[in-house]
Amino acid sequence: MSNPDPIEISPIPTRFRRALNISLGFIALLFACFYLQQQFDYQSLSLQPGVFTGLIGIVTAPLLHGSFEHLFSNSFSILVLGTLMGTVYPKAGIRAVPVIWILSGVGTWFLAIRGFHIGASGVTHGLMFFLMTMGLLRRDRPAIAAAFIGILLFGGMLLSVLPQQPDISWEYHLSGALAGILSAVVWRSLDPAPPRRIYSWEEEEDAEEVVDDDAETFEPPRPQEVPVLWHRPNNEGPVVLLFRRPNMNKTRDPGEH
Repeated sequence: MSNPDPIEISPIPTRFRRALNISLGFIALLFACFYLQQQFDYQSLSLQPGVFTGLIGIVTAPLLHGSFEHLFSNSFSILVLGTLMGTVYPKAGIRAVPVIWILSGVGTWFLAIRGFHIGASGVTHGLMFFLMTMGLLRRDRPAIAAAFIGILLFGGMLLSVLPQQPDISWEYHLSGALAGILSAVVWRSLDPAPPRRIYSWEEEEDAEEVVDDDAETFEPPRPQEVPVLWHRPNNEGPVVLLFRRPNMNKTRDPGEH
Protein backbone atom coordinates (compact mmCIF):
# COMPACT_ATOMS: atom_id res chain seq x y z
CA MET A 1 0.00 0.00 0.00
CA SER A 2 1.41 3.37 -1.00
CA ASN A 3 1.89 6.06 1.58
CA PRO A 4 -0.83 8.71 1.63
CA ASP A 5 -0.05 12.08 0.16
CA PRO A 6 0.89 14.44 3.03
CA ILE A 7 -1.01 17.22 1.28
CA GLU A 8 -4.25 15.21 1.47
CA ILE A 9 -3.98 14.49 5.21
CA SER A 10 -2.90 18.01 6.15
CA PRO A 11 -4.25 19.08 9.58
CA ILE A 12 -4.45 22.72 8.50
CA PRO A 13 -8.28 22.83 8.06
CA THR A 14 -8.81 21.32 11.51
CA ARG A 15 -6.34 23.73 13.09
CA PHE A 16 -7.96 26.66 11.31
CA ARG A 17 -11.47 25.83 12.55
CA ARG A 18 -10.25 25.32 16.11
CA ALA A 19 -8.22 28.55 16.13
CA LEU A 20 -11.10 30.50 14.59
CA ASN A 21 -13.57 29.22 17.19
CA ILE A 22 -11.20 30.06 20.05
CA SER A 23 -10.64 33.57 18.68
CA LEU A 24 -14.38 34.13 18.26
CA GLY A 25 -14.99 32.85 21.78
CA PHE A 26 -12.46 35.28 23.23
CA ILE A 27 -14.00 38.14 21.24
CA ALA A 28 -17.40 37.23 22.66
CA LEU A 29 -15.85 37.41 26.14
CA LEU A 30 -14.49 40.89 25.38
CA PHE A 31 -17.93 42.11 24.28
CA ALA A 32 -19.50 40.64 27.41
CA CYS A 33 -16.92 42.40 29.59
CA PHE A 34 -17.54 45.65 27.72
CA TYR A 35 -21.25 45.37 28.48
CA LEU A 36 -20.58 44.69 32.17
CA GLN A 37 -18.26 47.70 32.34
CA GLN A 38 -21.27 49.95 31.98
CA GLN A 39 -22.74 48.57 35.21
CA PHE A 40 -19.94 49.48 37.65
CA ASP A 41 -16.75 51.49 38.06
CA TYR A 42 -14.01 49.39 36.46
CA GLN A 43 -11.15 51.77 37.23
CA SER A 44 -9.96 49.56 40.09
CA LEU A 45 -9.45 46.71 37.57
CA SER A 46 -7.22 48.76 35.28
CA LEU A 47 -3.45 48.52 35.24
CA GLN A 48 -1.95 51.32 37.33
CA PRO A 49 1.84 51.52 36.91
CA GLY A 50 3.97 51.68 40.04
CA VAL A 51 0.99 51.07 42.34
CA PHE A 52 0.77 47.83 44.27
CA THR A 53 -3.01 47.65 43.95
CA GLY A 54 -2.64 48.18 40.21
CA LEU A 55 -0.99 44.78 39.78
CA ILE A 56 -4.43 43.21 39.43
CA GLY A 57 -4.64 44.97 36.09
CA ILE A 58 -1.99 42.63 34.69
CA VAL A 59 -4.76 40.01 34.53
CA THR A 60 -7.91 42.11 34.11
CA ALA A 61 -6.83 45.13 32.02
CA PRO A 62 -6.80 43.32 28.62
CA LEU A 63 -10.50 42.51 29.14
CA LEU A 64 -11.50 46.18 29.51
CA HIS A 65 -11.91 48.80 26.78
CA GLY A 66 -12.67 52.49 26.90
CA SER A 67 -14.87 52.70 23.79
CA PHE A 68 -16.60 50.55 21.22
CA GLU A 69 -14.10 51.65 18.57
CA HIS A 70 -11.25 50.50 20.78
CA LEU A 71 -12.99 47.17 21.36
CA PHE A 72 -13.76 46.62 17.67
CA SER A 73 -10.17 47.40 16.61
CA ASN A 74 -8.68 44.92 19.05
CA SER A 75 -11.34 42.31 18.25
CA PHE A 76 -10.50 42.37 14.56
CA SER A 77 -6.78 42.06 15.33
CA ILE A 78 -7.42 39.11 17.64
CA LEU A 79 -9.64 37.43 15.06
CA VAL A 80 -6.99 37.56 12.33
CA LEU A 81 -3.76 37.22 14.32
CA GLY A 82 -5.14 34.69 16.79
CA THR A 83 -6.46 32.50 13.98
CA LEU A 84 -3.13 32.67 12.17
CA MET A 85 -1.19 31.75 15.31
CA GLY A 86 -3.45 28.84 16.20
CA THR A 87 -3.39 27.51 12.65
CA VAL A 88 0.35 27.64 11.99
CA TYR A 89 1.70 27.27 15.55
CA PRO A 90 -0.81 25.32 17.68
CA LYS A 91 1.79 24.13 20.20
CA ALA A 92 3.83 27.31 20.47
CA GLY A 93 0.75 29.52 20.40
CA ILE A 94 -0.90 27.94 23.43
CA ARG A 95 2.26 28.69 25.41
CA ALA A 96 2.93 32.11 23.95
CA VAL A 97 -0.47 33.70 24.64
CA PRO A 98 -0.28 33.49 28.47
CA VAL A 99 3.31 34.74 28.39
CA ILE A 100 2.34 37.68 26.18
CA TRP A 101 -0.66 38.45 28.40
CA ILE A 102 1.38 38.53 31.63
CA LEU A 103 4.62 40.09 30.38
CA SER A 104 2.84 42.88 28.51
CA GLY A 105 1.18 43.90 31.78
CA VAL A 106 4.33 43.51 33.85
CA GLY A 107 6.33 45.59 31.39
CA THR A 108 3.70 48.32 31.40
CA TRP A 109 3.61 48.36 35.19
CA PHE A 110 7.36 49.03 35.25
CA LEU A 111 7.71 51.30 32.18
CA ALA A 112 4.70 53.57 32.43
CA ILE A 113 4.74 56.58 34.70
CA ARG A 114 1.07 57.23 35.41
CA GLY A 115 -2.43 56.69 34.10
CA PHE A 116 -4.92 53.84 33.93
CA HIS A 117 -4.07 51.35 31.20
CA ILE A 118 -6.74 49.09 29.72
CA GLY A 119 -7.32 47.18 26.48
CA ALA A 120 -6.03 44.11 24.66
CA SER A 121 -3.61 46.13 22.54
CA GLY A 122 -0.63 44.64 24.35
CA VAL A 123 -1.85 41.15 23.49
CA THR A 124 -2.50 42.01 19.84
CA HIS A 125 0.96 43.53 19.48
CA GLY A 126 2.43 40.41 21.04
CA LEU A 127 0.62 38.21 18.51
CA MET A 128 1.77 40.38 15.62
CA PHE A 129 5.44 40.42 16.64
CA PHE A 130 5.30 36.70 17.44
CA LEU A 131 4.19 35.91 13.87
CA MET A 132 6.73 38.28 12.36
CA THR A 133 9.62 36.83 14.38
CA MET A 134 8.54 33.27 13.62
CA GLY A 135 8.58 34.03 9.91
CA LEU A 136 12.13 35.37 10.17
CA LEU A 137 13.39 32.43 12.21
CA ARG A 138 11.65 29.44 10.59
CA ARG A 139 11.43 30.59 6.95
CA ASP A 140 9.08 27.83 5.83
CA ARG A 141 6.16 28.69 3.61
CA PRO A 142 3.38 28.73 6.26
CA ALA A 143 5.52 30.84 8.62
CA ILE A 144 6.39 33.35 5.89
CA ALA A 145 2.77 33.51 4.71
CA ALA A 146 1.46 34.14 8.25
CA ALA A 147 4.06 36.84 8.86
CA PHE A 148 3.28 38.49 5.51
CA ILE A 149 -0.47 38.57 6.22
CA GLY A 150 0.13 40.02 9.67
CA ILE A 151 2.44 42.76 8.39
CA LEU A 152 0.16 43.53 5.45
CA LEU A 153 -2.91 44.07 7.64
CA PHE A 154 -1.32 45.38 10.84
CA GLY A 155 1.99 46.85 9.78
CA GLY A 156 1.16 50.01 11.70
CA MET A 157 1.94 48.15 14.90
CA LEU A 158 5.62 48.41 14.02
CA LEU A 159 5.44 52.15 14.74
CA SER A 160 2.85 52.16 17.53
CA VAL A 161 5.43 50.76 19.96
CA LEU A 162 6.85 54.30 20.07
CA PRO A 163 5.28 57.30 21.86
CA GLN A 164 2.82 59.02 19.54
CA GLN A 165 -0.37 60.16 21.26
CA PRO A 166 -0.77 60.88 24.98
CA ASP A 167 -3.97 58.82 25.31
CA ILE A 168 -2.46 55.66 23.74
CA SER A 169 -0.46 53.30 25.93
CA TRP A 170 2.69 52.79 23.89
CA GLU A 171 4.18 51.08 26.95
CA TYR A 172 1.56 48.35 26.63
CA HIS A 173 2.33 48.02 22.92
CA LEU A 174 6.09 47.83 23.45
CA SER A 175 5.84 45.35 26.30
CA GLY A 176 3.54 43.10 24.28
CA ALA A 177 5.83 43.27 21.26
CA LEU A 178 8.88 42.28 23.33
CA ALA A 179 6.92 39.42 24.91
CA GLY A 180 5.92 38.18 21.45
CA ILE A 181 9.50 38.27 20.19
CA LEU A 182 10.71 36.43 23.29
CA SER A 183 8.04 33.74 22.92
CA ALA A 184 8.92 33.20 19.26
CA VAL A 185 12.62 32.81 20.04
CA VAL A 186 11.97 30.32 22.85
CA TRP A 187 9.40 28.15 21.05
CA ARG A 188 10.43 28.58 17.43
CA SER A 189 11.07 24.84 16.99
CA LEU A 190 8.19 23.49 19.05
CA ASP A 191 5.89 22.97 16.06
CA PRO A 192 7.31 20.58 13.43
CA ALA A 193 8.01 21.78 9.91
CA PRO A 194 5.10 21.20 7.52
CA PRO A 195 5.27 18.19 5.15
CA ARG A 196 6.63 18.96 1.71
CA ARG A 197 5.76 17.22 -1.53
CA ILE A 198 8.77 15.47 -3.16
CA TYR A 199 8.82 15.81 -6.94
CA SER A 200 10.16 13.27 -9.41
CA TRP A 201 13.24 15.26 -10.39
CA GLU A 202 14.25 15.53 -6.73
CA GLU A 203 14.06 11.74 -6.40
CA GLU A 204 16.30 11.37 -9.46
CA GLU A 205 18.85 13.76 -7.99
CA ASP A 206 18.85 11.85 -4.70
CA ALA A 207 19.36 8.56 -6.55
CA GLU A 208 22.36 9.96 -8.41
CA GLU A 209 23.92 11.17 -5.16
CA VAL A 210 23.78 7.74 -3.52
CA VAL A 211 25.18 5.75 -6.45
CA ASP A 212 28.61 5.73 -4.87
CA ASP A 213 28.30 5.79 -1.08
CA ASP A 214 32.05 5.88 -0.60
CA ALA A 215 32.65 8.92 -2.78
CA GLU A 216 33.02 12.09 -0.71
CA THR A 217 33.59 14.50 -3.59
CA PHE A 218 32.61 14.89 -7.21
CA GLU A 219 36.20 15.13 -8.50
CA PRO A 220 36.85 13.50 -11.92
CA PRO A 221 38.82 10.20 -11.94
CA ARG A 222 42.58 10.17 -12.48
CA PRO A 223 43.86 9.66 -16.05
CA GLN A 224 45.12 6.18 -15.17
CA GLU A 225 41.59 5.17 -14.17
CA VAL A 226 39.90 6.31 -17.37
CA PRO A 227 39.34 3.31 -19.72
CA VAL A 228 40.94 3.52 -23.18
CA LEU A 229 38.48 2.77 -25.95
CA TRP A 230 40.86 2.81 -28.98
CA HIS A 231 44.59 2.12 -29.43
CA ARG A 232 46.52 3.37 -32.41
CA PRO A 233 48.43 0.57 -34.26
CA ASN A 234 52.18 0.78 -33.64
CA ASN A 235 53.22 -0.54 -37.13
CA GLU A 236 51.37 2.15 -39.00
CA GLY A 237 53.81 4.63 -40.49
CA PRO A 238 53.30 7.90 -42.27
CA VAL A 239 51.33 7.79 -45.49
CA VAL A 240 52.24 9.94 -48.48
CA LEU A 241 49.53 10.74 -50.97
CA LEU A 242 50.80 11.26 -54.55
CA PHE A 243 49.04 13.62 -56.88
CA ARG A 244 49.70 13.56 -60.61
CA ARG A 245 50.84 16.84 -62.02
CA PRO A 246 48.67 17.93 -64.95
CA ASN A 247 50.27 18.00 -68.41
CA MET A 248 50.46 21.67 -69.32
CA ASN A 249 51.97 20.99 -72.79
CA LYS A 250 49.09 18.88 -74.02
CA THR A 251 47.32 20.60 -76.92
CA ARG A 252 43.58 20.84 -76.74
CA ASP A 253 41.61 19.12 -79.46
CA PRO A 254 39.42 21.63 -81.30
CA GLY A 255 36.53 19.23 -81.03
CA GLU A 256 36.64 19.19 -77.28
CA HIS A 257 34.35 21.39 -75.37
